[in-house]
Amino acid sequence: MHKVVPDGYSEFLKDLKARILLAQRRAILSVNRELVILYWQIGRDILKRQSEQGWGAQVIDRLACDLRSSFPEMKGFSLRNLKYMRAFAGAYRDEEFVHQLVAQIPWGHNVRILDYVKDPVEREWYIRKTIEEGWSRNTLVIQIESGLFSRQSSATTNFDATLPPLQSDLARQTLKNPYIFDFLTIEDRVSEHKLEQGLLANIRQFLIELGVGFAFVGSQVHLEVGDSDFYIDLLFYHLKLRAFVVIDVKMGVFKPEHAGKLNFYLSAVDEQLRHADDQPSLGIVICKTHNRTVAEYVLRDISKPLGVSGFEITRQLPENLQRDLPTVDQIEEEL
Repeated sequence: MHKVVPDGYSEFLKDLKARILLAQRRAILSVNRELVILYWQIGRDILKRQSEQGWGAQVIDRLACDLRSSFPEMKGFSLRNLKYMRAFAGAYRDEEFVHQLVAQIPWGHNVRILDYVKDPVEREWYIRKTIEEGWSRNTLVIQIESGLFSRQSSATTNFDATLPPLQSDLARQTLKNPYIFDFLTIEDRVSEHKLEQGLLANIRQFLIELGVGFAFVGSQVHLEVGDSDFYIDLLFYHLKLRAFVVIDVKMGVFKPEHAGKLNFYLSAVDEQLRHADDQPSLGIVICKTHNRTVAEYVLRDISKPLGVSGFEITRQLPENLQRDLPTVDQIEEEL
């Protein structure tokens, strides 16, 4: 016999599922937090005894054997991982900092940051970005390898003069210089059309490189202005900025006329596509090379928010990362 579903049941079930999933995520985060804090405490205690009681390095070998014997179901007490715990505690001496920030990301993420990033300020930046953007471990490694810390917020822009302070800061953080298009399999000297087609064919990787918040709207987006037809090469919408972003990719050097064309497109987008609740549209010229002084002169008197960045199709992996890249077995052993 078919049972009638009461009114409101579907909404009730949907709400329950959402709450269950949220509880599961919180449970996972709680377990991870306690694990990271435990590992830090173990590392701190090892360092303390080595310093105060003169324990030698061989004690860690003995400790790894004894802990694995006592907790055979846990895989985190390998000799390698105990050494990471000691290095982890050495890198982060402030227990409150560990509790409030470091413990919010998984142990595997912390190990990668420990391996690849030596500057404390840079380490904290990658931790905060991992929390903010929900990076997987692979994405974190990619961002470190590409030097995101030094590329972030380094584009030439006029955002300070054209946007309110909060919007300007957020907009500047969304830009990079240079962008890394190492997912493309094209030569450095190709037409802009082929470059655009390559980016569209790899739209997922392109969006990852642009950063969290970018949503693809379309390519060759048609606009009609004064009975004439115009086509925007690449149009995006940024969910955090709540604004359209027009991107023009150039194979050559940045020229003043590139900014003029983009300024025109922004006026058209604001008039024809922008919703009343949207923030002013932004434009980004991504070119092979650009002179910062020229770009600053060009952007100085333009009323629309524009940025100029460079791009690279290939980038040599830094030597220290090549040397320190872990094997699959090593990564699995840590977890």
